[in-house]
Amino acid sequence: MAQILIAEDEPGISSFISKGLKSAGYAPTAVTTGNAALQLAIAGDFQLLLLDIGLPDMDGFEVLRRLRASGVTIPVIILTARSSVTDTVAGLEGGADDYMAKPFRFEELLARIRLRLRRETASGDTTVLSYGDLSLDLRSRHAIVAGEEVELSAREFALAETFLAHPGQVLSREQLLDQVWGYDFDPGSNVVEVYVRYLRQKIGAERIRTVRGMGYRLVDSSR
Repeated sequence: MAQILIAEDEPGISSFISKGLKSAGYAPTAVTTGNAALQLAIAGDFQLLLLDIGLPDMDGFEVLRRLRASGVTIPVIILTARSSVTDTVAGLEGGADDYMAKPFRFEELLARIRLRLRRETASGDTTVLSYGDLSLDLRSRHAIVAGEEVELSAREFALAETFLAHPGQVLSREQLLDQVWGYDFDPGSNVVEVYVRYLRQKIGAERIRTVRGMGYRLVDSSR
């Protein structure tokens, strides 16, 4: 039974989520402060953190920053009443794995929780993915390119991980959306193209080839 930590200071929302998670077979623990969430997440007894941005003592962005600085890789889904692109990007780039804008339907939140836990389980004992001179350490979140460490944002790392899990295969835009973002964006969104560009800038443009009309493919540029 997966242990899920809920950091939410609004009693109604916290109770709503807790009851839903219990009914779905999870073991939720709810706290109302950022400091409590930070201490419990660092202790390592939870498989996922639902993190509200507007906590009273320490906002969710700071909790997230301290978690990642401490080397804690627990999946984090941000809960926020803020719907601006700036806040969303700040959360994802700060190390969050996903976000939910309030108000939300519990069914959608549950689907995203299951996706994140499934990805963690699928990793199994595989802690390092490698292809050519590119490697990712899934636990430390380090990326090595041709012997040099490069810094990747949380979303860039997830995209690189997806490519490394399918080396040499052509991955469509839809596959990347499903694997990396876990839900559908606006059909007109160019988020995949944007992050492929970001990743190319970090690991080398030659490593990700565009297959016209089909998608993208990771190649071994060291050969």
